[in-house]
Amino acid sequence: METMRDHLTDPKGVYEHLDEVQLVDCREHYEWHAGRIEQAIHVPLNAIMAGAGPELDKGRPVAVICRTGNRSELATMMLQARGFEAYNVEGGMEAWAAAGLPFSAEDGSPGHVA
Repeated sequence: METMRDHLTDPKGVYEHLDEVQLVDCREHYEWHAGRIEQAIHVPLNAIMAGAGPELDKGRPVAVICRTGNRSELATMMLQARGFEAYNVEGGMEAWAAAGLPFSAEDGSPGHVA
């Protein structure tokens, strides 16, 4: 039996459940501008470490993404420590792009992983 964790640690699972989850992109501003997922909420890792996140709904799961999954792992742990049901998207934006899932640059053009 698949769990929410199974869905929210895999890019394709996150994409299929975007209406049920809050997707937090914890990359730096230049990375966010180069390519982002339309439904994502941009909260850089340093902001999460400094306490950002109250704008998130504790009643909905949070999937956290970065470029490769390392920074988002730390952000996930911080959000979990604050009471969120948070999951790290394994492989990050590189895995998202490799899976052919949609994302775009700030101006709406095709995005790239910076």
